[in-house]
This record gives sequence, C-alpha cells and structure tokens, in this order.
Amino acid sequence: MLGLRFMKRGAAPKPVGEGGLGGLALYLGATLLAALAMVSIVRAQSERPPNPPGADVVPQSAGTQQPVTDAMIWRAASRLGYAPTPELIEAIRRAPGGAQGWALAAIDNAAAASRQAPQIPQQLATFNQSLPTLFDEYRKEREARREVRVEMAAQGQPMQPGQMQPGQPAIPRPAALADLPNISRDATQTAAAWRLQACSDPRVEDPLTARMTEFWFNHFNVFAGKGTVRPFLGHYVTNAIRPNVLGSFDQLVLATARHPAMLNYLDQSQSVAEGMMAGPANNRQRRGLNENYARELMELHTLGVHGGYTQNDVRELARVLTGWTLDPNAPNGFRFAARAHDTGDKTVLGQRFGNEGEAEGVRAIEMLATHPATAQRIAMRLAQWFVADNPPKALTDRLAASFSASRGNLRTVMRTLVQSPEFWDERQQLVKTPMDYACSTLALTGGVNPTAQPGVGERRVRTALGFLAQAGQPMHGWQTPDGYKVDAATWVAPEALTRRADLAFALARDAQPAADLTRFLAPRTLARIQQEPDQSRLALMLASPEFMKK
Repeated sequence: MLGLRFMKRGAAPKPVGEGGLGGLALYLGATLLAALAMVSIVRAQSERPPNPPGADVVPQSAGTQQPVTDAMIWRAASRLGYAPTPELIEAIRRAPGGAQGWALAAIDNAAAASRQAPQIPQQLATFNQSLPTLFDEYRKEREARREVRVEMAAQGQPMQPGQMQPGQPAIPRPAALADLPNISRDATQTAAAWRLQACSDPRVEDPLTARMTEFWFNHFNVFAGKGTVRPFLGHYVTNAIRPNVLGSFDQLVLATARHPAMLNYLDQSQSVAEGMMAGPANNRQRRGLNENYARELMELHTLGVHGGYTQNDVRELARVLTGWTLDPNAPNGFRFAARAHDTGDKTVLGQRFGNEGEAEGVRAIEMLATHPATAQRIAMRLAQWFVADNPPKALTDRLAASFSASRGNLRTVMRTLVQSPEFWDERQQLVKTPMDYACSTLALTGGVNPTAQPGVGERRVRTALGFLAQAGQPMHGWQTPDGYKVDAATWVAPEALTRRADLAFALARDAQPAADLTRFLAPRTLARIQQEPDQSRLALMLASPEFMKK
C-alpha cells in the first residue's frame, strides 16, 4: 500500500546515461530524440500559418461527423485527459458522433464525476479530513512546536536543525522536533500523491475532471510554501476547486474566496474596517484593510489586468470584503465577522454597495464573475490551455460569447470549445508542461497505484515529484497567485527535454506498454527508435518529439 514514507523527499529520476556503454548509447539516443523534439516544437510554433482576416472557420453543423483519425484520437485523449490509454483509444474510436461526440460526452461525464466525492485511498486521506479536524491538528502542531522550542531555548540548544558555528559539524534535528505531529507536511504530501494518482489512473479519477481541476487550481493558485496555507491546500483542491470545475463560474469564485487556503494565502482573513482595534485585551492594536485578495480577485481571477478597473476600485472592493474571515469550527472554515466589516457606502466599477453585510461581497463577486472582461479573460485562458499558445481570435470571441450568454456556465463553454473547429485543427499546437508530461508518462507506464512489488508505487511517486521539482513545476509550488505559465517558450529547452527523457527511462524500467504508441509516431522517429533494443523502445517512445506535444 502507498504510505507516507515515500514522501520524505522527492527523488529526481536517475540519468539514463548511468550504466556503462549500453547506458551511454541509450542516453545519446534519448538526447537525440529530445533535440529533435525541441526542433520540432520550435518549428511548429514559428511556422504555424496565421488565419488571415476573414478566413476563420466556422463550427461544424450539428450531425456532421468526420472520420476518426489517429491525430484526432491523440488530440482528444491528450488535451481532454492526459494520455491515449487503450481504453480511451477504443472509446474515442467507437463513440457515436466521432471524436467530437466523444468529447461532448466526456464533458458531461466529467461534470457528473466532479459532483461525486473523490476516490481517495485511505492511506492518502489525511489532506481531505474535515476542516475543523485540520484546524485542530494544525493548532496541536503549532502548540507542540512552540513548547519544544521553549524547552530547547532554555537548555541552550539550537532552534533549527543544522545550526552551527563556522567550522563545526551540522547539528541534527532533535528527536523532539522530528517526532512532533506535522499535519502541514502530511496533508501537503498526501495531496500531491493523490493528484498524481488522479491524473494518471482513470479508475481513481475521470481524466477530464483531473484536467479541469488542474486548470482551475492553476487559475486560483495558492502556495504550499506559506505555512498557514499548507494544512488546507489539498482540501482546497478537492472541496473548493474540483466540485465546481464544470459548474457556474461565480460559484467557483465564491468557493475559492471562502476557503481557508485562499483566505490565508492572500491575507483576506486579516482585512478589517480601517482603524478597527483588534487583538488580545492586553495588546490591542489598530488594524485596517488588506487589499491583497481584492486586487488578485480583479487582476487574475476575473477581469484581468486590462479589465478597466482602477486602484480605487481595488480599495473599494477590499472594503466590501471586510469581515470575510476564518472559522475553525465551521464545516466550510468560513465566517462573516460583522464587527470587522466596513459599514460605509462603497462604489466598485460604478456599482454602489451599502451596508449589506456578507451579501455585499457575494454581490460584488457575482458582478465580477459575469463581467464582459471576465468572459474574455476566461475564454483566452481556456483556449491557451486546450488549443494553442496564441489561439485564433475567432475562437476566443466565440468562447467569450458562450460564457456571457450562459452567465458563466463552464460546462456550456467547454461544449462550445470542443465543437469549434480550432480545437481539432492540427495547426494549433500545444507543448506538454512538466505536469502534463509526468501524468501522461505515468498513465502509459502503469500509474502510481500499489503493485505486487512492494515499494514500486512509492518509488514512482517519488520519481515523478522529483522530476516536477527539477523541471521547474513542483507540485503546489508556485509562489505568486498567477499560477504556472503553460506556453511552449516557458518549458522548451534542451536541458528540460533531457530531464523528460530521464523520467521516461525511470518509469519505463518496470513497466509494460499500456498502449501502442507507434501509430502516433512520425516515420523518422519510429525508424530511429527501432534501431534500439526492444527493452528500451517504450522509454524512447515516451521521449519522442511527438510525445512532447498534446
């Protein structure tokens, strides 16, 4: 069974060059494929012919069905999931309505799956405990550490492991600290392990549900490196993001706004009416507005930086949201503190807000979530995630219109997307991010579920997390609220692509091919791979130029 011991430290994949002359030959072969991948990707990005004015294609009429090609299967499985597993290939090939019919059904299936409780193995369930339990465990963790530190200071011991005078050996972490309860670590690490399971095994999570959860988590990013976020981050993924990925956008924004992970990450829980006195009776201090969440709500979550708001709108929105804070005893971890709320009149984007309490914030979020600028921003983000780094304007306009007409119904917008010819247009290229690559490689080499060989699942999780950290996309590791970039320019570099080859060899070492990938490879790539021994061909296919794209 997968346990916690594998989570102590992410292990980077072992370079494929280790292992004598044979290993060196394989390494050179993988490096050549990585170089070919880079050239192929850069060429595709630079040579993609733009759509001239007036030449944008229109959606197919209802009932139109194109023959299902391997290219369509690859695109559907890799963009609406992570990889063309045998089950997905067969489902797409046999779907009524062809690949597009499968894609529409996949959206409906994902919408239904997102409303069901996630399947989380008991050994990974730490992160998904109730919020009151997580708050209580976090309180115990902080109190225990405080007591140990006081005792250590009284005994003249160093407060942190490794503290030393110059020239002295490092001092190991005291057993008293090492043995303390650590819900922060355990919740974050079990959440990371579950997300790797979810994206690589359809038995654990519907593939499009996993894909949409990744997209919206990145859009509403929080950072595991902030201590007050860490215990609640996994719960945020499964209880604020996942249930709303194909629902109403305003409800998704509200769910993230009220969750302790976001309240702590952007300091909204500390924002009170200007000049309010707060704190213990013997140490009361004057506090005031914190504009962090209000600013990111406008700039990143809804309108966008060019959405037409001003700094005064940010400040007024922060006043509207005063009193939105934490409640460790509430099932959703949230409460509205009326005494901390600014009761004066406010104006945001020309709309007046009086003394309406919590309802002010709800109304402001609904206004922002359905604003035309928000429709354009979400349309662009979805098109960049699912279609191309620089998507055609006709597509983003069509998605924005769908968003506005449905008042932010994300299921409707996604149906518009897969019914758009741009989604299926082979000129519209996307490169896998490190997360894409890790998930797709895991999916085609057996996932991370427990196997008959003890320790294999744990090792595969360690390997994948180590790869993500070295590749620049550590799980839940982006510090700023804008989330990871997803464009090719960010992720295409020779070193980055050879790291992918290392991962491919590490995961393929104990795996059988989960699908016939040869059908998706160019003749030149296939000919190069067929020169190598049989036992290395799966890894080389996973390191191929074609596998770097989605």
